[in-house]
Parts: sequence; structure tokens; C-alpha cells
Amino acid sequence: MNNPFEVLGLKGWADQEEIRTAYRTLVKQCHPDMIQDPQLKEEAQERMVRLNLAYEEALRLASPRPQSPTGPAPSVAEAILMAERTLSRDNPQGALRQLLLCDKRDGDWYYMQGKVLMAMEQYESAHQSFREAVRRSPENNVYRSGALAAVIAQREAETIHGKMKKAFRSILRK
Repeated sequence: MNNPFEVLGLKGWADQEEIRTAYRTLVKQCHPDMIQDPQLKEEAQERMVRLNLAYEEALRLASPRPQSPTGPAPSVAEAILMAERTLSRDNPQGALRQLLLCDKRDGDWYYMQGKVLMAMEQYESAHQSFREAVRRSPENNVYRSGALAAVIAQREAETIHGKMKKAFRSILRK
């Protein structure tokens, strides 16, 4: 199945109320009972099935889940969506914790870890994560651009200007 949030026209960090609102809006636009033409009605029925499946999956992914150590580990897609949601709320440490709950790791997982580490200004580690993503999917140019961005950020951070920026940001955070 496609990303359920994309099917509903939402970002991966949408909450349950946003999911319900998007679903209701889309249902009103394509409900088969509103259509008379048999061919269009069949297409609308197929779209409703996709919407219903996406709605249920998005609600499940957006629901707050207890972090039980004995519970099942999230899938790669779930971990990435939760990490994106947490990162969008300016909490890279929480995003990293979400990722680490996942047992299996693929190129997308390592790419997301690289993005989180970039947000944490851990450029060398981010570069290693992006390189692992590239190793797993050598044809993926998005992964390659992440690795390049990490190298550039690392070099920038090592300059006097970069060190001054980091010091200034740490002063502002206090």
C-alpha cells in the first residue's frame, strides 16, 4: 500500500483529528452513492476502498502507543513515520529513539537516521548513516545527496565561522 498519509493528502506527522478531517473531505468528493454513471461509480468505489484502508492505517500510526519493552517492534515504515513526526516537532533525540525501536533496518531507515543526526549536528555519524543507505541502494540519488550534505556540513562546522555559529546557537539555547 502507498503511504496512507499521502493517500489522504497529508504529511506523515498529521494527528488523528487532521486525518479524520482529510478523510471526511475526500469521502464527500468521491463517494460512490453520489455518482450515477456506472463506470465512474466503479472507479469511485475503488477509490473509497483505498481511502478507507489509508484512513485506518493512518489512524493506527498516529495513535499514541505505549512504549512497552515487551510489545512488538514497529515496522520500518512505522518507525520512520514516527521519527518524522517527532523531528517535525523539533525533537531530534525523540526521533532517534523512535527509530531505534525498530528491529529491521533498510536504506530508508538509515537515510532517516542520517536526517535526525544532521538535526543533532552530528555530521560525521550522519554521513555514516547516509553512506549505509547508499550501500543498500546505490542508485538512490536522494541518499547520495544526504551523504554529500553531511560532508559539507561537517567541513563547515570545522571552520572558525562554523565553530562561532555553534557557540552562538548554544548561547541562545540557554
